[in-house]
Amino acid sequence: MNIESFIKGDYVKSIVSEGSRTDGRGFDDMRKLEIEKGYVGEKSSGSAYVRLGKTEVLAGISMDMGEPYPDSPTSGVMTTSTELRPIASPYFESGPPREESIEVARVVDRGIRESGAIDVDSLLIEEGKVWIVFMDLHILNFDGNLFDACSYAAAAALRDSRLPKIEDGTIVRGEWDGKLPVTCTPVSFTFGKIGSNILLDPCSDEEYALDTRLTVTTTDTVNAMQKGGNGSFKPEEAKDCVSKAFKKAPEIRKILEG
Repeated sequence: MNIESFIKGDYVKSIVSEGSRTDGRGFDDMRKLEIEKGYVGEKSSGSAYVRLGKTEVLAGISMDMGEPYPDSPTSGVMTTSTELRPIASPYFESGPPREESIEVARVVDRGIRESGAIDVDSLLIEEGKVWIVFMDLHILNFDGNLFDACSYAAAAALRDSRLPKIEDGTIVRGEWDGKLPVTCTPVSFTFGKIGSNILLDPCSDEEYALDTRLTVTTTDTVNAMQKGGNGSFKPEEAKDCVSKAFKKAPEIRKILEG
């Protein structure tokens, strides 16, 4: 942590200890969420632009034919990648995927995969050939909480996605054959702990001060959880985070499915 980060973190801890947040939100309040589906246009199988506060993410979906995994020969495949673009933050660097981008991709992927959001059994084309769903997440501007911003972008893009048309065993680019079979909409919420206080949807300044964080992804059940940082959540604190995630999910899900 550089000196600027240390100063910001110390300032945030002081504000939070007094029961406030730097942007005036309550501890259980999210930043404004904006979503635009089909952002890339007709050439993409599916896409969505998400703005959570000042954090901006573009999700793009592309489809291709390929071989299934040996242990699931009749099921389609999904792969998720995240790119932390240097233009989004002075702390992001060009080059191979960083640990942060890998973790974000895994959290998003796990929430979608474990919820069964994509009906992968409907992606069989013929024996030995299935649809592969490529989900690319591009960070356009960073102001904290990439986990939720990317999860929302992914869920919205999947809702926007279509299956390419196939003729004579070849994909017809730019022509479509129905919607991607999406069964549900997983919704994630990330909680950051600073001292004894727990904040929903931490912004970038607050992330400097976090002792630990917890991301909870739900549908009608808990689909995935991811903890980060060196601190810990007490059992009752984790249960409270899960309860809040279930309570707040319908509002976000309505936006994602709208």
